[in-house]
Amino acid sequence: MQSAVSDYARVSGTTKAGPAYRWLQLVIGIVCMIMIANLQYGWTLFVHPLSAAHHWAVADIQLAFSIFVALETWLTPVEGWIVDWVGPKNGPRLMVAFGGVLVAVGWIVNSVATSLGALYLGAALTGIGAGAVYATCVGNAVKWFPDRRGLAVGLTAAGFGAGAALTVVPIRAVILADGYAAAFFWFGLIQGGVTFVLAWLLRAPYAGETPNIPPKVIQSSVSYSPRAMLATPVFWVLYVMFVLVSASGLMAAAQIALIARDFHVANVVLFGTVTTLTLALLVDNIANGAARPLFGWISDNLGRENTMALAFGLGGVSYWLLGALGAAPWAFVLFAGLIFLTWGEIFSLFPSTCTDSFDPQYATTNLSLLYTAKGASAFLVPLANVIVAATGSWRMVFLVTAVMNFIVVALALMVLRPLRSRSVARGAYHPA
Repeated sequence: MQSAVSDYARVSGTTKAGPAYRWLQLVIGIVCMIMIANLQYGWTLFVHPLSAAHHWAVADIQLAFSIFVALETWLTPVEGWIVDWVGPKNGPRLMVAFGGVLVAVGWIVNSVATSLGALYLGAALTGIGAGAVYATCVGNAVKWFPDRRGLAVGLTAAGFGAGAALTVVPIRAVILADGYAAAFFWFGLIQGGVTFVLAWLLRAPYAGETPNIPPKVIQSSVSYSPRAMLATPVFWVLYVMFVLVSASGLMAAAQIALIARDFHVANVVLFGTVTTLTLALLVDNIANGAARPLFGWISDNLGRENTMALAFGLGGVSYWLLGALGAAPWAFVLFAGLIFLTWGEIFSLFPSTCTDSFDPQYATTNLSLLYTAKGASAFLVPLANVIVAATGSWRMVFLVTAVMNFIVVALALMVLRPLRSRSVARGAYHPA
């Protein structure tokens, strides 16, 4: 331990941070994630005001959202590589500060956009900025918490998944009172500004700074560079699993309102003035955010593959039940909520499993490469509409998504776990 402390002092030139410091780093990362959450989850509030103001087609406006998602996802390997290359002290803070600036500038551009080209430019800037913040904060979480990696990543991802709940109501109020341009300008400035300021408090751990507490899961004793990781079957099994589960969840998330209307339950009042769709959306958002730390914590204790089998097995059952019983309003709320509860955890289970498998040294880059599976899965989402057009029913869609989840359960238990076990036998990993 003394050697580790000496190494840290030699590299950083400071004394070793106290045990509470890593929790401070986690909280800062979560707040930064909250600041970028409504770039994705609050976008829907701006679509119709933009259309009404400029007479743009909704499909043309939504292309801006597609640009945002594409750049937020596909550029993260580059951003992650820069963070790891610059180093633990300056890598995280410079990248998140850069992201904060782009977030602010992007939404300010949106506020003054009078052409679709300008709107697309704003979307591109915010997409790059959001990806920079997301990749860095998740990478920082897995590095600081080798003993509680699933929980730390889950809490960080929950900031992005549920953080918009804190701002969508104020944004909607500003849009109604002062127009969408004022909402873009002020929330862009505030969110980007807060992210920029907090960025300078971030850093990754130095050698010997994280606690030497044996985790309950298998972790790598060898650092894999991104190129070495891409040459392993473990990564590609994880990638396929991520694509399958992500696509099944996106099929539901992107079309939950349409599904509710087709099941004739969207406007059914459940109590007071609360309709089935309104309650389902509320429950879905809460479940999506809660799933990430919940299943992350379970995986820290039960193991990654076992938790995947539990979560995705329950998810497969939930898809089937929604298709079979979703025409009943309360059943729709319940089973849609279960789908989101068993889908949101992919953003904690897969990053923690990836870092367990390939070590934290290049974690930001490696996690970002795996995160591109979210972008790849988006190409499967239109499959749901093809199936509905061919069969005239959503039930076949839910059967397909259930099967996709069960395939991932089989891959986790029968392919991923044996692959990692064989690596242990070869000495590439060491079990706790």
